[in-house]
Amino acid sequence: YQFQTIPLSGKHKGNGDIECNTCSCWFPDETTCASSSSSVSKNYQHVLALAFAVKEINENPHILPNISLGFHILNSYYTAKTTFKATLNLLSTQHRLVPNYKCHDQTVLINWGPPLWEGIKEMRWQDVLSWRISELQRVLFPFLYQMVPKEAQQYMGVVRLLQHFRWTWIGLCAVDDNKGERFLQTMVPILSQNFICEAFILRITKWDYVDQLTEVMVQHWKSYNTVIESKANVVFIYGEPPSFHMLSTLLFLAPFLDLPPLGKVCIITSHWDFALHSLQKMWDMQTFHGSISFSVHSNQPLEFQMFEYILRPSKAKGDGFILDFWEQAFNCLLKMPDGREEGKEICSGHEKLESLPGTFFEMEMTGHSYNVYNAVYAVAHALHAIYDTRFKGRRLAEREVLLHHFLSSIWFNNSAGDIVHFNEHGELVTQFDVTNWLMFPNGSAIQFPLKSLLKSMHCICAHLITSSCQLHVFEQGVPTSKCNDYCYPGYSRKKKEQEKFCCYDCAPCPEGMISHMKDMDACNKCLDDQYTNKEQTQCLPKILSYLSYEEALGITLTSLAISFSFITMFVLGTFLKHKDTPIVKANNRSITYILLTSLLLCFLSTLLFIGQPAKVTCLLRQMAFSIVFSVALSSILAKTITVLLAFVATKPGSSMRKRMGKGLANSIALSGSLIQAAICSLWLGTNPPFPDVDMHSLDDKIILECNEGSAPMFYCILGFLGSLAIVSFSVAFLARKLPDAFNEAKFITFSMLVFCSVWLSFVPAYLSTKGKYVVAVEIFAILSSSAGLLGCIFGPKCYIIVLRPELNSREHLIRRKN
Repeated sequence: YQFQTIPLSGKHKGNGDIECNTCSCWFPDETTCASSSSSVSKNYQHVLALAFAVKEINENPHILPNISLGFHILNSYYTAKTTFKATLNLLSTQHRLVPNYKCHDQTVLINWGPPLWEGIKEMRWQDVLSWRISELQRVLFPFLYQMVPKEAQQYMGVVRLLQHFRWTWIGLCAVDDNKGERFLQTMVPILSQNFICEAFILRITKWDYVDQLTEVMVQHWKSYNTVIESKANVVFIYGEPPSFHMLSTLLFLAPFLDLPPLGKVCIITSHWDFALHSLQKMWDMQTFHGSISFSVHSNQPLEFQMFEYILRPSKAKGDGFILDFWEQAFNCLLKMPDGREEGKEICSGHEKLESLPGTFFEMEMTGHSYNVYNAVYAVAHALHAIYDTRFKGRRLAEREVLLHHFLSSIWFNNSAGDIVHFNEHGELVTQFDVTNWLMFPNGSAIQFPLKSLLKSMHCICAHLITSSCQLHVFEQGVPTSKCNDYCYPGYSRKKKEQEKFCCYDCAPCPEGMISHMKDMDACNKCLDDQYTNKEQTQCLPKILSYLSYEEALGITLTSLAISFSFITMFVLGTFLKHKDTPIVKANNRSITYILLTSLLLCFLSTLLFIGQPAKVTCLLRQMAFSIVFSVALSSILAKTITVLLAFVATKPGSSMRKRMGKGLANSIALSGSLIQAAICSLWLGTNPPFPDVDMHSLDDKIILECNEGSAPMFYCILGFLGSLAIVSFSVAFLARKLPDAFNEAKFITFSMLVFCSVWLSFVPAYLSTKGKYVVAVEIFAILSSSAGLLGCIFGPKCYIIVLRPELNSREHLIRRKN
């Protein structure tokens, strides 16, 4: 509701009333001017709010003392033609339409309501014959004050509501006039900017007369099917009561035309009102059950409902609306016509307004009526300031400016406890209420407030909306309103070609990425120390992975290493105990002891590979293993060469006898070890191993490992060990059939065959495994190859020493030679 001030002629009456030649009907004289409507319905409360406010002010000795207010009401019928006529009525001499009027000097005419302002915006300016446009704008609207927040406020509120419930595919319905067109031009871009699409746009025809019903029904038949067939379960409706009458009629007749029920959630603006004609009074309005409306904030002034309770046709003198309203509301006749209408009784005049359905008449003051009430008080307070003793002598032009000044700066508390004042743009500082409507078959309606949308806010409290809507509207669960089904967690939206952005396909998240909510635009990548679950809906923390002493694999390998170490010590002890026997003395005892000691260290070196990697263990593990293994292989090579040279030296005239001895064997064993030690020193000096963290090789684990630093150096030490093994195998293979007391060359051949097989298998296994299993493969290769050497070389000798001691004697050797 908007009001404006227009200077007209007039003078003060001696009794305190105001006299004006433009209207002789005034509330103090109980002769209120009114132009009655064929269907008053809920709008009659606006009249009562105006009358109640004027009555309170006239009875209040502290506001406008000795001055009485009156009012003149005209109906615009929501048409530009009637609005234009009403405008000229207000601006012309009473009962005469006189453009370019000339009135008197004193009276201030104040106009309320959207019909005048909106109607004048609708009419064609060229039809205003003798008025210049600039003159009309200057005279009609010099001072305009708006009693509701701007529409943009509720538009953003609707957007926040849609976003909260994830309604991205909605229908738009707008009244088929210029206001509806402006609404669509404003709302469609706002929706698009907030990632909401319109599934369809329908224009609602205004229905002002019954004879238009058939024509309009045919026009909207296809539109109704469009709404029903759409996936959009939410419809945003913009219109006024005339368009609501048309829509409610269509929905009421739908079942009789074999049309399915609407089944949509309606969101409506503050212009809309569930107001029915008298012929619609008992219609079933449950189609609109659960609708959400943005309505002008209202409160309940004291004694207003009592004012309604005592209202009777016989007591409302000068009320030109009450007769029509009473007859329409209670379906009766207040006066006996010349010909009695069938089916109608005579009104008693004592019917109760509170018995009427809420869609026809509400006892509580609505938002529009509340604004009328506040507008009257705002004008009264401004006039009170003007007619203060300090301004009695001011001229009319000065009072016009003063009225504007006081209205713009007005600030007061009304009887409902609300503060009333305007901002710098002449807009009432108020709020919108978000309301949930419950419709019942008997025509009654209940409103549940969801949340007040303050003028300074552009959001709605989520938990209030959720709790209220779940309680009253969405008993079967919150409906969805989307172009297609949700993309569930683990998937993200993928736009469909040649479709609106609200229509999309669902694509699974790539590896290492998740979506934890429905309808995510894109999947999110997990942090480096996290991994995705199987459904790709959650990032889980990765666990640390290394070969520990506590796990089964670590315990098994540790047990094997210790067991083989004890076996090696047992063999070494046995050889030391029987050091003077032929089998121990045969082929260089010192090399044998070195070999057994190196094998013992090989078994023990595997313990450096188990446990959480540290700087020291990473430096020692490969160095210790490679050096002690090179000692073992060099000792075996020395043994093999010793066997071969021993056979050659026994030939008559051979010069090798002088070269044989402990020095040659020791030199071979030492040289191999020194070469490997030199390679390891070079490795440590250039790019040594170090503790490292691998977060990417395994999806669900963080691998704690020893980075080899230089892979070529690692494979270099393995290559040197392989070279020693191949040379030893070749020499032993050549000497396998040479006569020997215990045929040690044959045992060395078998041990080298085992050794080479293990390490040839190690390389592909090492390269194909990840994490702690890389370490386990290397440990297994060290243990198995060392155990192969121990078993093949020393197993037969221990068998003879321990179980067949009679074969380990000088007599047996001599007997074999003979």
